[in-house]
Amino acid sequence: MQYQSITTDAELHEYCRHLAGADLIAFDTEFVSEDTFRPQLCLIQVAAAGGLAVIDSLAVSDLTPFWEVLARPGHETVVHAGREELRFSLDAIGQRPHALFDVQLAAGLIGLEYPASYATLVNRLLGKSVQKGETRTNWRARPLSSRQLDYALQDVIHLRDLRDELETRLARMNRRSWLSDEMQSWQERVEHAENSERWRRVSGLSGISRQGLAIVRELWRWRESEAQARNCPPRRVLRDDLLVELAKRQTADPKRIRAVRGLEHRHLQRSLPQISERIEQALKLPERDWPAKPQRHSRPPMILLGQFLSVALSSICRAMDLSPAIVGTADDVRELIAYHLGMTTGDDGQPPLLARGWRAEVVGSKIEELLDGKLALRIARPLSEQPLEFLLPAQRGANAEPPDRSPES
Repeated sequence: MQYQSITTDAELHEYCRHLAGADLIAFDTEFVSEDTFRPQLCLIQVAAAGGLAVIDSLAVSDLTPFWEVLARPGHETVVHAGREELRFSLDAIGQRPHALFDVQLAAGLIGLEYPASYATLVNRLLGKSVQKGETRTNWRARPLSSRQLDYALQDVIHLRDLRDELETRLARMNRRSWLSDEMQSWQERVEHAENSERWRRVSGLSGISRQGLAIVRELWRWRESEAQARNCPPRRVLRDDLLVELAKRQTADPKRIRAVRGLEHRHLQRSLPQISERIEQALKLPERDWPAKPQRHSRPPMILLGQFLSVALSSICRAMDLSPAIVGTADDVRELIAYHLGMTTGDDGQPPLLARGWRAEVVGSKIEELLDGKLALRIARPLSEQPLEFLLPAQRGANAEPPDRSPES
């Protein structure tokens, strides 16, 4: 496979001057994330301006010119499942690649499975196959073989054709604006995750007091700082279960901290003074500065109704050539039920996912009509892939009564 190999800063600057004139830049990355604080970027593959390039990100000392070209207006950027690619760009220059088009998201909006692998999309949309065999490559090793590099380039050579085919189908189905909305909200979620503290994701927080949550927050901040300084995964500094146990004990006494099973390891013993100091800082906080406990919405379980309407959601999606997984989950259905029945006002005053944008128009409205008794479901074709069909009240009997919303006695 013919490609340009870029291994120096000078070569990258020259390549970026050429890349700046491209109307479309398709790219992918290879990285290793097991042993470092952030994923270690090992390789960047690019397809643009009629050519291919491989940027050795372990050899090039400053990748800023590449990320700046991606962020500059004047082109479209194409990726597949580009969360890490977006994160690399945000981490490098604090900006998104310009006009990002993710073929995985687009495929879900025309009815293909979501999330679909790159090989699946190439096969389903282009009728071609992608070679396999290097999925466990250690991309940090040098030199990389020609077979490894060819495998890496496979991930970009079809991106433009995938994008063109998906663009055509989206336009035909009048769903191009749907993809724009999805790309915008998806990028906002990634940015929010990158810029916010994620200490509430520590597992095992259920039942911990507000003061205990203050300890969790303080220890999480220390753990993040230590992990970044050591360039290792946070779990190697202090596991979640040990962090939660320290929060439950609510003591800064080094002797009592040392007595926690699991803290006897040498690297943790060296960190005891810092752990004790952070716990003491949390314990000294006034109550007004303790984190709030997560709000628990008081809602009926709605297990059976949620299951039934989740089936309805899947049926609606299949009928409209949409991947149910990209539209919403069973939890999203239950959120819509609670919102429609007046049991919640949504999060932060926002309607739930299925009551916003194109989802409200094509899916949420039908579920609401089912809840109001304006539509009915029946099994029309038991052996078909589409066994269900929707009926208007006149079709199921003119004297049909609306649903009874009164609670059970």
